[in-house]
Amino acid sequence: MRIALGGFLHESHSFAPRATAWEDFRRPGGFPPFQRGAGLIEALRPTSAPAAGAIAAAEAMGGVALVPLAWCFANPAGPVTNNAFERISAALVDELVAALDEGPLDGVYLDLHGAMVAEAFPDAEGEVLRRVRAIVGPDVPVTASLDPHCNLTAQMVVLADALVPFRTYPHVDMKAAGARAFTLLMERIRRGAPFARAFRQADYWMPLTTQCTMVEPMQGVMAARAALAEKPGVAELGFCFGFPYADFADCGVALACYAADQAAADSAADALLAVLEEREPLFAGSALPAAEGVARARAIAAQAAKPVILADTQDNPGGGGHGDTTGLLAELVAQQADAVLGLINDAESAAACHAAGEGAELSLSLGGKSDGVPLAVTALVLRLTDGRFTCTGPMSAGNPADLGPSALIAIGPVKVIVVTRKMQAHDQALFRHLGIEPAREKILALKSSVHFRADFQPIAEEVLVVAAPGPVLADPSTLPFTRLRPGLRLRPKAA
Repeated sequence: MRIALGGFLHESHSFAPRATAWEDFRRPGGFPPFQRGAGLIEALRPTSAPAAGAIAAAEAMGGVALVPLAWCFANPAGPVTNNAFERISAALVDELVAALDEGPLDGVYLDLHGAMVAEAFPDAEGEVLRRVRAIVGPDVPVTASLDPHCNLTAQMVVLADALVPFRTYPHVDMKAAGARAFTLLMERIRRGAPFARAFRQADYWMPLTTQCTMVEPMQGVMAARAALAEKPGVAELGFCFGFPYADFADCGVALACYAADQAAADSAADALLAVLEEREPLFAGSALPAAEGVARARAIAAQAAKPVILADTQDNPGGGGHGDTTGLLAELVAQQADAVLGLINDAESAAACHAAGEGAELSLSLGGKSDGVPLAVTALVLRLTDGRFTCTGPMSAGNPADLGPSALIAIGPVKVIVVTRKMQAHDQALFRHLGIEPAREKILALKSSVHFRADFQPIAEEVLVVAAPGPVLADPSTLPFTRLRPGLRLRPKAA
């Protein structure tokens, strides 16, 4: 049995300060670079990518020949440029055509995100699936794994035989979702006919900070989803939380059910939608102003045995932030907090630290490259690295990180990790590769919204979500949207 395998992953913020270009896929932080053809399987196998789960599932089954296409990932930022989208899509399609020239394919597995926006294609994954379907035809089964922040569209549901979002946020089940999508592909092949499908969209948005599946209200929604997925005839009940920073009609919460018959698909989809409608007021959420958050963290840390976490949610590199705004850092410095901030994405300052050397003191215009608000500091260079390490946390274990020349600096009692390429601060290895043991610190300030919880919440005394300047707004309803569908509520309604 011959199964083609490829992937194209990006989460696009329509209002982020910079677009996502070809180079961002060639040298991402925290995942392998662009892969094509030979070498793809070996590059992905040790990672936490969903495709790694699909590879493991295929190899465990036996009798499956995987045909590698192309695969790539770039950290969230602005929409993907037409140049990058066409180059990557062309590589994927070219490899698919070459695979078909060598012989028939029994199916196609794709590792997709679901919230990619390209300059010319707002529903970018829908366009990728359209191109793949145009090549393989209507009868070759196609399944895909998705990030639950997917902005699911009707086109995606129609073009794929099954779509499988992760069940967790933080995403600790990426490989499991890839394996599930591959298993469903095999089930679809054996079945010999498509599943019935039901697609539903909710009428409101959920802020990122309330989408965490480790706590309520999302924890209860996911429990309800799991129970409904066990109903007779249901093959997959995929629930996508949405990524509320994409300016196009289908942005938002949606779900798709694949089942043995239409009645089963409709019943499960309608029941989950009812759960979401009932719980809407619980998804409102809030964040502390930076000054209040730092003051509260200092007070807690004075009596705590474990670190206090400050989540700098609005400059989250995992949501489209550039990882370089300095609002929270300025407040830490002003209040002379005993803290470590991870990270400031500033290639110029990192290069200056490397030129100065360990032990040197220098003046920096730190961060602020994306918003024009750097922080003027005098810093002591504590340690320098090449920015290369392997992630170890529950979400990204095995993933190679290459953040370029990096430095640990001290601004009084505040220590700061400065890097050349951004990465969300969701893995303790980011700190350890610079000689910092996170569990021993008083305060950890993290450029992240939720993903940090997988690796950092177990060592934390308390977690405080703070709102300092940045594009990943805790309340995205204030962004200047122009293309959303009528009737979509940008804030959950009150009880």
